[in-house]
Amino acid sequence: MNFIILKEKLQEGINIIERIPAKSLSLPILNNILIKTEKNFLNLAATDLEVGINWWSLVKVEKEGGITIPTRTLSSFINFLPNKPLNIKLEGLFLEVNCENYRGRFKGTNLEDFPIIPQIKNQDSITVDSDSFCQGLNQVVDIATPSTAKPEISGIYFLLEKNQIKLVATDSFRLGEKTIFFEKPISKGYSFILPQKAAKEIINIFGEKKGELKIYFSPNQVQFEVPMAETPHPQIQLISRLIEGDYPDYQEIIPKKYKTQIVFQKNELLNQIKAASLFGGKINEVKFKITPKKDEIELFSQNPDLGEHQSFLSGKVKGEVLEISFNHRFLIDGLLNIKSSEVIFELNGEDEPGVLKPVGDQSYIYVAMPIKAS
Repeated sequence: MNFIILKEKLQEGINIIERIPAKSLSLPILNNILIKTEKNFLNLAATDLEVGINWWSLVKVEKEGGITIPTRTLSSFINFLPNKPLNIKLEGLFLEVNCENYRGRFKGTNLEDFPIIPQIKNQDSITVDSDSFCQGLNQVVDIATPSTAKPEISGIYFLLEKNQIKLVATDSFRLGEKTIFFEKPISKGYSFILPQKAAKEIINIFGEKKGELKIYFSPNQVQFEVPMAETPHPQIQLISRLIEGDYPDYQEIIPKKYKTQIVFQKNELLNQIKAASLFGGKINEVKFKITPKKDEIELFSQNPDLGEHQSFLSGKVKGEVLEISFNHRFLIDGLLNIKSSEVIFELNGEDEPGVLKPVGDQSYIYVAMPIKAS
């Protein structure tokens, strides 16, 4: 193998790929990245056996070949090099990198020892806008929580129907649902559970990419792909295993009506909840007293060791008088994921879940369970 590539281009690829390799003592090959040339393309790849990633670039290939190299050593060395063309060649199991006055020689491992990263081909797919998809995924990704008892809620649930995807996450105490639309309708529905780690990598890797993101489905895996600017050939592919099992019927949890509704300025409520959280006690409790006739909400929190907090917030209130308590951390997380300046808060009683919605945007809802009165 022998090829020439600009340092900054190779660094771009390594920065994407090096997120995936696992620190594995039992399988040290997982600490490596694969480097391979074929035709006019350089391919970098890495996997932790759950998530695999491929990155390609057009380069000047003088001789085809491939090897795997320890990720951290190669990445650190490339960072020290000047922004000049790199001449990279393979001699046996040694990869030599030359750049002006720098020369690195890295001992590698045969390609045959590297795990195969499957690619999903000739399967059903959809195309979404990369930026808006990643923003939507980011609104729910942190809600999921690792669970050995309920592995299904450890991931993000994808529900595809006609021309929309619903992205759902829950930890049993709260739930977020984001709806994203795409142009070309699909002929049949799909659903799967994407591991949270893979979802976070998708946001990190594709979040700043403009243009189309293609998603391919298969029974056990899903593939996310963006093309090169110069050619339809893929630039980045991320392939992830799926979580087995059936996702809970989450739509039963979302209230379909309300007894009390409040519309308020998001930042004002957020500041008051943060202030109340200083006195929230061991269970992070903040109590709401809602009085529709006054168009006013009272927030109260108390800690025997620290003292108490009381504040008042004006808003558009309709419905029934209500006192209800929530975990302040759950409400803060929900409000931070809402992009509008005004927020709707819908309630059905002290023991029923509350729903936060952006004003003027029906694509996102956040459901939080209250702290039940003792």
